[in-house]
Amino acid sequence: MSEVLRCIHLSLLCVQQRPEDRPSISSIVVMLGSESALPQPKQPGFFLEKDSSEGQFLMSKRKSSSTNEITITSLEAR
Repeated sequence: MSEVLRCIHLSLLCVQQRPEDRPSISSIVVMLGSESALPQPKQPGFFLEKDSSEGQFLMSKRKSSSTNEITITSLEAR
């Protein structure tokens, strides 16, 4: 498996819907440093699905969701 495909595979493992399905940072470091087989990723929390009859992309989303809140502080020089 090429290095690029391995990184894409690892990134798919990191965006699993359930946090317990995601690898830990230490596991990711080990996986990046080795050539061992990677587990198959499950379906992510949301994905784009193409409707073959209309040729359009549809947004599929599971029923469960979470809301993340973030605070951004902008620092400006005097």
